[in-house]
Amino acid sequence: MKILELGWEIELQDLAHAAAMSEEQLRQIMGFYGNDVWHYIYYLTKSADIADDLAQEVFIKCFYRIGTYRGSSSFKAWLFTIARNTVFSYRKSRFFRSGFWGGVQAIRNNEPVRNSWPDELPGTARSAEMEYLGNRRTDEIWSIIMQLPDKFREVLVLDLKAELSIQEIAGLTGLSPGTVKSRLHRARHKVQEKLRGMES
Repeated sequence: MKILELGWEIELQDLAHAAAMSEEQLRQIMGFYGNDVWHYIYYLTKSADIADDLAQEVFIKCFYRIGTYRGSSSFKAWLFTIARNTVFSYRKSRFFRSGFWGGVQAIRNNEPVRNSWPDELPGTARSAEMEYLGNRRTDEIWSIIMQLPDKFREVLVLDLKAELSIQEIAGLTGLSPGTVKSRLHRARHKVQEKLRGMES
């Protein structure tokens, strides 16, 4: 599988079983996946500052742990596994226990990602479901998603924002595919109920 974007490419299959990656490969991976990883961490933590810090940590881990990537899942799913584990480790840290987390900060469609994380890549298509809901402002929909319980919010973010398959979400979260489908169905239902409530 190749990543083709903005005139560069990475042979992802070459990274499976690789002993190391180059700094140039890391920069390209950060350019391509930086937004996705940052947003996933943001949706898990509800803090842009924490997402800034942990996203950088994820790519440092990616660089040093590339030897653990076997190619049995997509590279993106492997990165998201690192991101998820990094968030869970952070939650157990003294910072989490001491109430370091900040409040929810709204993500606007046109707001650039904080620090040096790249903006959405040109030509990135919104998912069909977001197009379906597109008569509402996207930030309004994501604001509703952010209010969902963690177990529903995470699977919906992985589906809509990261565009992972049911199998990839199941592998990442440790849930069965059936549970993922059930949670996605319930999460969508909760969002639709909120949207209808706002219209009445």
